[in-house]
Amino acid sequence: MMESTQAAVRSRKSHHKSRSGCGNCKKRRIKVSDPLSRLSSSTLLHPPGHVMDQRSKSCHLKAIKVLRSLFCRGNHQIEWMESQSLHESPTNKLQCDEKKPACAKCVNHSIECDFLSTDANSSLSPSSAPQPASSKTRFKFKPSKYQSSKPSSPAASQTSLDVPRAVSSVPESQTRPETLSFEDLQLFHHFVTETYRTLADESTDNNRIWQTHVPKWGFTTPSIFHLILAMAALHQGHLNPDLRNQYVLQADAHFTFGIRSVSAILACLNAENCQLIYMSAVLICFVYFAHGPRPGEYLVFSQTGKAEWLVLMRGVRSILGSHHEKIFSGVLAIQHDPSVQEISPSLRDELREHAARMHDVRVFIGAHVGAESGIYMAAIDNLLEMFEESYRTCSAGKGGVGVMSHAIGWIYRRPEEFICLLEERDPYALIILAYWCVLLKLMGSSWMMIGWDRHVIGGIQSCLSSEYHQWIEWPVRVICE
Repeated sequence: MMESTQAAVRSRKSHHKSRSGCGNCKKRRIKVSDPLSRLSSSTLLHPPGHVMDQRSKSCHLKAIKVLRSLFCRGNHQIEWMESQSLHESPTNKLQCDEKKPACAKCVNHSIECDFLSTDANSSLSPSSAPQPASSKTRFKFKPSKYQSSKPSSPAASQTSLDVPRAVSSVPESQTRPETLSFEDLQLFHHFVTETYRTLADESTDNNRIWQTHVPKWGFTTPSIFHLILAMAALHQGHLNPDLRNQYVLQADAHFTFGIRSVSAILACLNAENCQLIYMSAVLICFVYFAHGPRPGEYLVFSQTGKAEWLVLMRGVRSILGSHHEKIFSGVLAIQHDPSVQEISPSLRDELREHAARMHDVRVFIGAHVGAESGIYMAAIDNLLEMFEESYRTCSAGKGGVGVMSHAIGWIYRRPEEFICLLEERDPYALIILAYWCVLLKLMGSSWMMIGWDRHVIGGIQSCLSSEYHQWIEWPVRVICE
């Protein structure tokens, strides 16, 4: 009997079968594999023509593992996309609803439905053909690769623009469509005229990284291209609250394609493309901030498992681990701001108060932890240094995004042991993190960071038992006043 050795076969889910769907949907009924499944260890460790040492192999493996965990988190898969289309089941995404005069799938993709052309010939005049009701609230691909490239009308041919093909190292299936919609052009224009100004200090960005180089890199790097459009959409949503939902849908669509493209090229990480991959990872973190706080997610700890943003941060760390010197060279070389000097007298007293309160926390933790307090003391000492650097930056009138390198740098430099304490919601680690939230408040003038200080400090309050609340009274007062 072979029954004992045969694996159990799951029955297929019953569904309605029909052969009357539109032609475009029939063409679109193809199986799409997980882009991360292509990133096997053999592909990762032996990209064509590239030899890596053991340290680089280790960093590559960590980067792939981080991105894989970002997509596949079991029952805790990331769900910070607000677009309803991202929550559809795989079966529903591939089914035609057979609605006439145009099925929903063709309407959503802004392509001409077979039903529409058939009905138009029989009973409808062109002027009476319905228009997509949501064409202004969804990201549109023009034309679809499942439809003939011949435009259906002169107007349709004028609403798209050919862009250069992606770099050869990226599988074609993971790249963006080779056309841009009018909405895409609007977002790109907004990024190069408005959004880029919010990502860096123009007075010290002598290389014009965000204004010139990042948009230019986007034409050959799909991940950067889609992620800057996602940032522009979220910025537009911030500037136009009444239209935020519309722009969030566009941002979600671009983010989806952007992060898939990053996962596809991670296997080919090398000295030539490491800057592009690094900037893609930075943009992913920016999009996360710009999307706004989510319930239960507090950047470095979560109420539902691994913190989403911390997964992204680990990805950045893995990329930097293999090509740090190369990444921060050329146009990305670190530029020092000569205008940042001493702390102004008006801010020095405020800094002294922070230092005194953190000294009390240091004594409290030392008395209760004892010999194991070294990791906490190191975190407090480095946080004090970041406070000083941040207040120097603010004294030069460059708060907001100017403080980001100091605030995020503190998290980046924490050893994995301390990060694990935060993830486990260790009370002493959370008390220290509460003081770090003051740096988030200093970043509050950046549209990306609005509300994050109150959100994270609120999460800390909810996780700490009442006996520890007195030790976070000061940062709570500073943030909430």
